[in-house]
Amino acid sequence: MSDLASAAPRAPVIYNEAVVRKFIFAAMFWAIIAFTVGCYIALELSWPELNFGLSFLNFGRLRPVHTSAAIFAFGGSALIGTSLHVVQRTCRVRLWGGDALANFIFWGYQFFIVMAALSYVMGYSQGREYAEPEWHIDLWLTLVWVLYLLVFVATLMLREEPHIYVANWFFLAFIITVAMLHLVNNAALPVHWAGAKSYSAFSGTQDALVQWWYGHNAVGFFLTAGFLGMMYYIIPKSANRPVYSYRLSIVHFWSLVFIYIWAGPHHLHWTALPDWAQTLGMAFSIMLWMPSWGGMINGLMTLSGAWDKLRTEPSLRFSVTAVGFYGMSTFEGPVMSVRDVNALSHYTDWGIGHVHSGSLGWVAFISFGTMYYLVPVLWHREKLYSAKLAAWHYWIATLGIVFYIASMWVAGIMEGLMWRAYDANGFLQYSFSESVVAVHPFYVIRMLGGVLFLIGALIMAYNLTMTILGKVADSARTGVALPSGLAPAVGD
Repeated sequence: MSDLASAAPRAPVIYNEAVVRKFIFAAMFWAIIAFTVGCYIALELSWPELNFGLSFLNFGRLRPVHTSAAIFAFGGSALIGTSLHVVQRTCRVRLWGGDALANFIFWGYQFFIVMAALSYVMGYSQGREYAEPEWHIDLWLTLVWVLYLLVFVATLMLREEPHIYVANWFFLAFIITVAMLHLVNNAALPVHWAGAKSYSAFSGTQDALVQWWYGHNAVGFFLTAGFLGMMYYIIPKSANRPVYSYRLSIVHFWSLVFIYIWAGPHHLHWTALPDWAQTLGMAFSIMLWMPSWGGMINGLMTLSGAWDKLRTEPSLRFSVTAVGFYGMSTFEGPVMSVRDVNALSHYTDWGIGHVHSGSLGWVAFISFGTMYYLVPVLWHREKLYSAKLAAWHYWIATLGIVFYIASMWVAGIMEGLMWRAYDANGFLQYSFSESVVAVHPFYVIRMLGGVLFLIGALIMAYNLTMTILGKVADSARTGVALPSGLAPAVGD
C-alpha cells in the first residue's frame, strides 16, 4: 500500500498567479511611462526651450525619472513578476508566505517607484547614478527587497523538485547582489531625521569607487543576471526545447558572478583612482567576454531544430533578438573598457548608444518576449489577440533601436574626435559649443528612434490588453502553450 501511495500522482499545485498578473500589468504601464519621458527629454536635448522654463520639466530632474522608470519600474516589475512565476513553476510549489505577503511586495515596490519619481521632480536626489532616491525612500525599498528575498528563498527551500533550475540561480544572484549593492552604496548621513536630504558616508575617490562598484554591478546583476534568468526560462518554453547545455549554463553562472563584481573601476579611467584599480577593472571587463558569449551561445543553440518557430512565435522572436543584442553589447562594453578606447569614448554619446543597445535591445526585448509568453499563460488564452500586431511591434521597435544606437555611435565618435583635434599651432581646433552644434542632427534622429520604440510599446500594450479580454483578431497561430505543454528542461 505504501508503494502504491508513493506512486500516486501528485495533486495539482494552485499557483499564486494573481501577483504575477499584477507585476505584468505594472510592467506594461511603466514601459509606456518610461519611454514617453525618454522621448520628451530627447526632445529637450534637441530643442532645450521645450522645458518651458519650468523646474519640474528640467532635463536634470526628468532624466532620473526616465532611467528609474525604465530600469526599476518597467524592468524591475517584469523581473520580479517573472521570477515569482518561474520559482513556483520550476519548484512545483505555491509562493511561501501567503497572498498577503506577495501583495505587500507588489504594492510596496510600486509605492517606492512613485515616491522616488515624485522626489526627483521636486528636486530631491542623492545625485548618484541609478541610486538617486534619498535615505528614507531607500529604507522603504530595503524592507520590500528583504521580504522579496525571503519569499523567493523560502519557496526554493520548499520545492518539490530535487534540483534548482538554472533560471532560479540567476534570479537569486540578482536579488542577493542588488541587496548588497543597495545597502553599501546608499550608506548615508541624513541632515536631520525629519528632512529629506542626506550625504554619502563616503567621500572623494572612495565615494566614486563605491558608486561605480554599485553602478556597474546594478547593470551586471539587475540588468544582466536577472534577465538571463528570464532567458533561461522563456526561450526553452517558447521553443518547447530543453536548454542546449545545462552544464554550460552553470559555468556561465559562476564565471559571470565571479568576474562581473570586479569590473566597475573601468568607469573611472583617467581619474584620481589608482592605476592598478583602473587596470583591474579593465582586465576583468575583458574577461567578461567569455561568460557573456557563453550564455549567448547557450540561448541561441537552444533553438537547434526549432528555428522555424521564429516565424510564428512572437515571444521567441523578441527573445532571440534580445540575446543577439546581449552578445553585441557585451562585446562593445569590454572594448570601451580598454583605457585607450575609453580616452575617446568617455563622456561622449557613444556611451549613451552602448547603454541603450543593452537596455532597449536586451532588457526591453527579453521583457517583451516574456510578456508575450506569460499573458496568454496567466490569463489562460489559447493565443495572442493578434500575431500581426506583435510582428508590427517587433519591426517598428527594431527600427527604432537601429536609429537610436547608430545615431549615438556616430555622434559619440564625432564628439571624441572633435574634442581632441588640434590645429597646426597646438591649440584645440573646436570649441565645446561647436561639438554640440555638430551632433544636433543625430540628437533628432535619436529622438525619432525613441518615438518608434514608444509606438511599438503602445502596440504591445493594446495587443496584450485585448488578449487579456479574450479577444481574437486573426487566426494566425502564435504557438503560446498553456501549462499542459511544457519544455522538459524547465520542469513545470
